[in-house]
Amino acid sequence: MVERFERFSYVISEISKYWHKIAADEMEKYGLKGTHAVYLITMYQYDEGIHAARLCELCGKDKSDVSRMMSIMEKKGLITKTGGSSYRALLKLTDEGRSAAEHVRDRAKLAVDLTGGDITDEHRRILYETLELIADNLRVLSESGLPK
Repeated sequence: MVERFERFSYVISEISKYWHKIAADEMEKYGLKGTHAVYLITMYQYDEGIHAARLCELCGKDKSDVSRMMSIMEKKGLITKTGGSSYRALLKLTDEGRSAAEHVRDRAKLAVDLTGGDITDEHRRILYETLELIADNLRVLSESGLPK
């Protein structure tokens, strides 16, 4: 049982470490951090803009992280904020932001294609279903605590 935990923890940690390294390398040309990649890719799907609260939900980030990252992206000319306070404002990619998001999406697709090319569609479906189940179960445990 502990061996399973160690293996799972190690693999998840390795995936996260390498993803962050690749994302950081790709975002460096924009003077941004790897974390910004998720925001760009998510915002790219919303031509009319998106509110910070929704961005928090979709990216799994808290308000302070979204606020901090959007402020950086706004200073770099990649997004605009319209209406309301920074948390209630509508966030929209500028033309430069859309171009950056397209670049990041293309690079992310390439990374996914290169790393998952030998995984069958059936294995991929099972993998994502399993990861979602584990994430849901961990969320419940984190909220309720481990039984005594």
